[in-house]
Amino acid sequence: MPTPSLDSLPIRRLTLRDLTACADLSEDRGWPREEHKWGLLLAAGTGYGVDDPDGGLVAACVVTEYGPGDRPALAAIGMVLVAERHARRGVGRRLMRHVVAAMGTTPLTLHATPFGRPLYEQLGFKVIGRSEMLRGRFMPSGGPSEAGTRAATAEDLPAIVRFDEEVFGADRTHVVTRLPAFADQLRVAEEDGRITGYAAAWPNMDTHVVGPLIARDTGTARALLVSLAARTDRPLRTDIDVRHEELLSWLKAHGLAPVARNAVMTYGITELPGDWSRRFAPVTVAAT
Repeated sequence: MPTPSLDSLPIRRLTLRDLTACADLSEDRGWPREEHKWGLLLAAGTGYGVDDPDGGLVAACVVTEYGPGDRPALAAIGMVLVAERHARRGVGRRLMRHVVAAMGTTPLTLHATPFGRPLYEQLGFKVIGRSEMLRGRFMPSGGPSEAGTRAATAEDLPAIVRFDEEVFGADRTHVVTRLPAFADQLRVAEEDGRITGYAAAWPNMDTHVVGPLIARDTGTARALLVSLAARTDRPLRTDIDVRHEELLSWLKAHGLAPVARNAVMTYGITELPGDWSRRFAPVTVAAT
């Protein structure tokens, strides 16, 4: 039988049963398998994919919606991947067009690599900012301490969710409440019994990814980072909004080196909701 053309292959919803196929697709493109992250994204968001008649996936992506279920305030697109053997044949563009159409009037955002940016620009996405990925072993110094931080408890979750929504500008309950099970560490900063920031460190291959990192100011963000670094022997990885120049300089002075820069892009809005000055790092660039 002749092999079906890529244009005729249907786009379907992915589920957690597709986790291995998604990880295989990541590996096919030279990315880490990141099964732990795929598990979170497929549980908290909606996956879209194209099956390969010969097995596995031709392409995949994940959309994570925030805000009311009937009218999301924002949706983040991530993990847009096309198998190497099917690259440059238009399937990624068709998948993205399908997702944009499926989301209707919901504003969209994504982090684009230099390689992916031209496709997103063709689809109408605009660059509104940038993030810098850093990686390395954190080297403590006699500077900022972890004073005022502690491990989060189950009783903290309602306050964390409220603080996160205030800063992020949309309800992320379905993601935030998964952090205790997803992350190896979840810590809060507090003053006078009130939460002033929170951060998580979750395992990804040989690193601990720091994200989200939400804090009232740079000093609080530093204290949270110090507290997370003190409790892991893995290198840290994080993605920092480049407008946080002070924190970026501090991290680079403490052992983390720049790895890559991504463009933050939106569709349907000219800027992200919420307060960027208190939003230092996303959960993951795939879900914002």
